[in-house]
Amino acid sequence: MEITVNGEKKTVPPLSVLGLLEMLELDPRRVAVELNLEILPKPDYETTTLQDDDRIEIVHFVGGG
Repeated sequence: MEITVNGEKKTVPPLSVLGLLEMLELDPRRVAVELNLEILPKPDYETTTLQDDDRIEIVHFVGGG
């Protein structure tokens, strides 16, 4: 299955959004995910299955002082 993550094409097996974040070694508590131009609520990460040609934008939250 081919998806686009932050503008980059990736070939991945069938995954949930949470599975994608785990594959990318990202902490789901520290990111926001936009799936096909809509913000995905965090509770839906585990139950939302990615489809071929999905477009995902992942924004990382960075703390600082």
